[in-house]
Parts: sequence; C-alpha cells; structure tokens
Amino acid sequence: MLVRSSNMGAWKKATSAAQASIGRNQKQPKCSHRRHLSTSENGVPSTPPRSPYPSSAESKQKRESDREFLISVLESSATKRDARAYLQTFAPKPPAGAAQKVPATSFIMYDGIRAVSEMPRFVQGPAPEAVPEPNEELHVAIVKLREPQAWDDALLDGVAKTLTQLRNLGLLSVIVLDCHRDLASQQTDRVLKAIGRYGSPGAELVDSGIWKKPVSPAARPFPSAAPSGLFVGFGDALTAPLNHGHILVIPPRAVCEETMRNTPVNPDEQVFALASFFSGLQFGNRSLEQGKLTEDYGMRPVRRALVDRIIVIDPLGGIPARQQGNGAQVFINLEEQFSDIQAGLAAEAHKSQPIAVDTGGFADLQPRHIENLRLAKAVLAILPSNASVVITSPAEAANLKTAKVDTSSGGVNQFAGEVTTRRWQNPLIHNLLTDRPIYSSSLPIGRIKPNEQSNKAAISCMPTTTLAKKGLPVTIFPDPRVTRWLPPKPGAPRLRLTDTCIDLPRLIHLINDSFSRELDAEHYLRRVEDSLAGIIIAGEYDGGAILTWERPFKMDEQAAYSSGRLVPYLDKFAVLKKSQGAGGVADIVFNAMVRDCFPDGVCWRSRKNNPVNKWYFERSCGVRKLFNSNWAMFWTNPEAPLNVQLMKDYEDVCRNVVPSWADKKKAAD
Repeated sequence: MLVRSSNMGAWKKATSAAQASIGRNQKQPKCSHRRHLSTSENGVPSTPPRSPYPSSAESKQKRESDREFLISVLESSATKRDARAYLQTFAPKPPAGAAQKVPATSFIMYDGIRAVSEMPRFVQGPAPEAVPEPNEELHVAIVKLREPQAWDDALLDGVAKTLTQLRNLGLLSVIVLDCHRDLASQQTDRVLKAIGRYGSPGAELVDSGIWKKPVSPAARPFPSAAPSGLFVGFGDALTAPLNHGHILVIPPRAVCEETMRNTPVNPDEQVFALASFFSGLQFGNRSLEQGKLTEDYGMRPVRRALVDRIIVIDPLGGIPARQQGNGAQVFINLEEQFSDIQAGLAAEAHKSQPIAVDTGGFADLQPRHIENLRLAKAVLAILPSNASVVITSPAEAANLKTAKVDTSSGGVNQFAGEVTTRRWQNPLIHNLLTDRPIYSSSLPIGRIKPNEQSNKAAISCMPTTTLAKKGLPVTIFPDPRVTRWLPPKPGAPRLRLTDTCIDLPRLIHLINDSFSRELDAEHYLRRVEDSLAGIIIAGEYDGGAILTWERPFKMDEQAAYSSGRLVPYLDKFAVLKKSQGAGGVADIVFNAMVRDCFPDGVCWRSRKNNPVNKWYFERSCGVRKLFNSNWAMFWTNPEAPLNVQLMKDYEDVCRNVVPSWADKKKAAD
C-alpha cells in the first residue's frame, strides 16, 4: 500500500497518545476464566484458581498487548465514514453521569480511528462529520474453530487474543468447536485457558444450552432451511454470561431431548441453531427461559442479540480464487456467485487428491471449502442483510503473519517502479471496523500479490481470508453468458436505454444521486442511441454502469467497425450515495465490467480533481492526464501502451465525448 505522507502526522500523533495513555491510566483487570456446568469427576473445578492480583510481569505484558492492539486498530485503514458506522453500531455508550468510569482506551480508540489515513474508496462528495450515538444492543459473532487440536499453543493464544480484542471493540464471541468428540473436552479446556490469559471477564463453557430433538432423515440435510433437530433449549445459559461480557465456548455436542444425555452433533448445525436463536427465528421447540418451560411456536419472535458476524477459522483458510496461486476469494457476493463458485469447487474436487494435514490424517480440500461456502449461504439467509461471514486461517486470525513485498521491477497490472511493501493487518479487526475485506475485491491481483520474480516467502504471505455477504443480484444487458459483447454490425438491432427491460426513471435517479448533478436525459438518450454496448445493474439500481462503443476521430460507423477501431468506453459509473464506500456495490459493478463485459480492456475518463480518481487509479492499468483539458484518462488493457494507434483512439474518445448535464453551474469539462 502506498503511504500518504500527509496523513502520517495524524497517525503518529494518535499512536503516541494511545501508548502514553495506556501506560499512565489503564487499569489492569485480573486474569480469569469461568466454567459453566463443567467439573472434574471428583467435583473440583478442572482449572486451578489463579491469583486475583496480576504480577508486575503480567502487568507489563498486558500493557504491551494493549499497545499492539491499539496500533493494529489505528493501522486498520478505517476512514471517517467507517468510524461513524462503527461507533454507532458497536461502541459502548457511557453511563449517564459516569464518564469517569469509561476506560481511557475507549476515548483513545475513537480518536485513533478518526485519525487513520484515508484509503481509496468510491465515494463522491463530502460525508457528514457528526458522530451518531452508539447502539446499546448486544452484538455477537458466532465463531467456528475447525480442528483446534492441530493448532499449537502460540497459534491458539493468538486467536484467543484477537477474540478478546473483538470483545473490547464491542463484538462478543460465541465459539463453536469443530473437532472429534474424543478431543472435545481437551480442546475446550485449551480454549478456555487461552482466553482466560487475556483478562476478566474470560470465557465460559456452555454445555447445556443446545438441545437435540429427533427428526426424520429427510429433514436433516444441511444447509436446507428444514429443521436439523438442534435448537437452543436453555437460553439463559447463553444470554446470562454474554450480558456479563463473557466469551462462550460450546463443544460439538447437544443434550438429547429424549434421554437428557449429551450426544455428538454437526458443528455447522450448531452455528445455524445459534443464529436462529439469537435472531428470534427459533420456532416450534420447547425451551427453558428464566426457569420456566415455554413453547417457542406461536410466540412473538424475540431477538436476543444481533448476530453481526459468522467467523470460520479453518486451517485451509478462505475459499480459493479461480486461478491457482492467487490466494483466496477476497469477497463473495453470494446472491450472484454462490452457484458458480460451488460448481467450480465441485469440479476441482473430482480432479484433486487428498492432502496430509497436521492431525496425522488426510483432508479433501474442495469438499471442506464447499462446506464452508454452504454454511455461509445458509446462515446469511436468516440474518440481516448487513451481516457477513469471514472465513480465514488461524495464522491470520492470530495476526502472526507479516508481508513485506517490493515489486519495484514492475510487471503486468503494476506500475513501473511501484513499491507495495505492506504491513500485515488483522482481517477480523479490520472487518469489524470497516465491514470490508482488507483488500478491495476489484483490485487487480498485481496490486496485492507480488510478481513472479519476487521472493517466494512474500508470495506465501498472500492473504487467505474470504468475506462473504448475502450481497446483491447483478443484472447485465445483454447477458454476456449468452452473447459476448462485441462491436455491433452497422444497422444491426441493438439495446436501447428505452427498452422495457430497463427501468429508465430509476436509472436516471441513480445517476443524478451519484453525481449530485441532474442529467439532461433527452440529450443523453440521443447521444448513446446508436453507441450503447450494454448496461450493468447491481441490486435494485443501487449501482450501475453504462458502457458504449465509441468512434474515434469522427470516423463513420462503417469505417470504425470494418477497421476494428470501435473503442469500448465506460460512459457512466454510478453508485447511490447511501451505498458509496460500503457494501461493496462499486466493487461488484466494476468486477462485472472487467470480468464479464469487457475482459479485453475498457477506457474511461474522469475530471482531474475527482476524489474518486485514487480508487480508479488502483483498479486501472494506467492513467494519463490529457493536456489542455480537465480530463484524466484510465484504461484496463495492460497491453494498451504498446499499441500507439489504440492509445490515440482512447485519447480522442476521452477528449471528445460530449457531456449531458442539465446543470451548467459547474466548471466546464
């Protein structure tokens, strides 16, 4: 990432203030963890009590840990808009008249987030500066730890530290262990102790909350919405410790409703049952609430907590990208991509062989990735649209990796002389603060991954974290899966913006809202009538792009078509103000354009002072400021600079396309 020197002063100032304040004011909580309904055979708690007073060494270690945590927060690339959204959703609200009881780190954290440097985003226009009041509702992440027995103590300790930090930032974890039943008790103790090392309140074992009722085999397949047989039968075992700030640990077993004995269960079904319970969508089951047996069926749904994240920490990491060696899928829009990704993984499963894993056995990679993908799809189907699933590796969740990459030699999809030395960021903390992956999904791989000549150690540090959201449907006219976008033959039928498949009033509203200018619709329709290549729509006109075939040097249509010089041009790229900078709408539209519509390259222009240019710059293969004009020209064809004629055609089109704005108040183009 290129560091902007103009923001470094604010970053250093916030970091220094955070470190100094922690050293002076931070009160050290005692280290502890609790167990619920779990004792040794002789009735004595299996974990010996610890001294309530931390030693000087522990205090020093805690201060160092807090410093590292705040630095991680400050380096998370959160923007002012991110800070407002985070503070509104997760920040604890100080009690009235008790501001002195609020930890100093809370205020430092707020100031630090505001001071973090701006990263390029598709945002047009200023955002309001006021910080809204925080939300007091309980926020929960359901965390699945896969094969914790394969993690060494340092790895588990790092994951425990991250989950504790998430709690400090307002997100409580409910941990579901995914391991063999013979190892469940041992791994539960390891997790409890690891979390307990990071202060009080620690972690609490919940061994009686999830129950199981008999169901027919036809109703069991996961991830269908049909009952799996699991439900939360003792809700207080979950809600009471959460309300006191405890992290919960749930082994892979449930209480059988018929025998009242523990029985092994599928951890994915546990995650689904917990999400249903917290969201108030658990129906048709008997449950014990506040000492009374009640029937959920027919009752008014009661939401116990907001499930903001589902976190899967798997040694295999995130869902692999299409091309081998490119790490994981950075972002998955499940509404659009689920079927294609699942089919691709299934096809790979037939070709691949099982690999050895640290547990001493063998694992099939693709089926496990498919399980994680299906879990994401199933759980997000019952959660609010702003919920997300993060699939990552233990090393990244523990923040044990660093990546320092020098790509000064340049290469395809890179600028010559570009230096992309990066400090590793914690993907879970970054996602909590920004609701985005560390790297934008529309960034070319060359902006993230070093070229093939770089050292192999750096390549091995490629992120393997996937962020999945319910997402938005993407509609493309004409559909490139049916007909590839090619220059139209003169006189042949073509798409029009007035066709019934396009909601023209909503499209015009999208453009007006995104640009904060009124489009001269009549002039624009005349201009693109014979040049429209296609249109991309994300969601319900939350974002979109209009693309055209332009003729250079005022060539007539027949001559431009015959000589192959029709230029693919991005005429309008728009995102509703409410969707800018969040939700990945701009990334979704841009990816559809370069992946499905114009994979061989497209060009566009933008005013030289447009704040979105930094976002465009990172996603293009090149940029040129046009002499004696107010335009900067961008392109995505990496070979374009080698073709003199093509670059001349690009420039001529970008200079001569006539704007279609009714608003004449702004500076001339």
